[in-house]
Amino acid sequence: MENNRICQLFDIQYPIISGGMVWCSGWKLASTVSNAGGLGLIGAGSMHPETFLEHVQKCKQATDKPYGVNIPLFYPEVDRLMEIIVDEKVPIVFTSAGSPKKYTGFLKSHGIKVVQVISSLKFALKSQDAGVDAVVAEGFEAGGHNGKEETTTMCLIPPIAEQLEIPVIAAGGIGTGKGMLAAFALGAEGVQVGSRFAITKESSAHENFKNKVVEVGEGETILTLKDLTAVRLVKNEFYQRVAEAEARGASKDELAEILGKRRSKRGIFEGDLAEGEIEIGQISSQINDVPSAAEVVEEMMKEFEQQKAVIAGL
Repeated sequence: MENNRICQLFDIQYPIISGGMVWCSGWKLASTVSNAGGLGLIGAGSMHPETFLEHVQKCKQATDKPYGVNIPLFYPEVDRLMEIIVDEKVPIVFTSAGSPKKYTGFLKSHGIKVVQVISSLKFALKSQDAGVDAVVAEGFEAGGHNGKEETTTMCLIPPIAEQLEIPVIAAGGIGTGKGMLAAFALGAEGVQVGSRFAITKESSAHENFKNKVVEVGEGETILTLKDLTAVRLVKNEFYQRVAEAEARGASKDELAEILGKRRSKRGIFEGDLAEGEIEIGQISSQINDVPSAAEVVEEMMKEFEQQKAVIAGL
């Protein structure tokens, strides 16, 4: 990995990044991934500014390795988060769900590396023009909120890698070393892994949520609420209510009322498996245990190298 541009950009050993997932990606998960040689991200989307500050400070105490944060740009207190990032000298920021033009220049003026999460070539090019250092190209297999276009990772990565000068990080449906190698074959130079790290010992998600995901089989997640806020969910009771409403042509207002507030917190952080949003990616059908995050990094790299050797010998 000596010549890998993602490793060089972030000064990390392995080009494996833990996704900044709401209710999962606290300081424990981020620092563990960073200490294992990857890049851990704190997910600010589920944190008030004071909570975010606490997680940043605890992460800095728990690791002397590079770490980063993920900031959804639609977050109502984003300006305060940006102040904390600068004050605490956070070295790397991943931005998502908004225009990279708004904060990229500000962050880079403070020496901060900036990465934008995108789901199309159009927005990848806009992000490059805005001056970001890399992009995360996230396919529709991903968990949580993702693009409405439903472009798969395999179809998304090649044109972006071909047309961008900055490095591309692949995301969506990647949780193994084999998946990582496939992403590299498509042109990526790093991977962002969400669902696999969500189901680890250090994830701040509820045990009910983790155990439920371990049980999830193929075809048991679905991208829904596309007219409101596209999100991939496990098919539980809440999802069935949404599906029935969408089938009869419910308005956005009605869907918003059904969604209500704190739905993802109820599912992921509080463990309400009936009425909460159980957000997880398609890779969930391949998740069968709850290891430590360090074990995930180790196993991914081991499988990556083994599979690369197999292909080289063909």
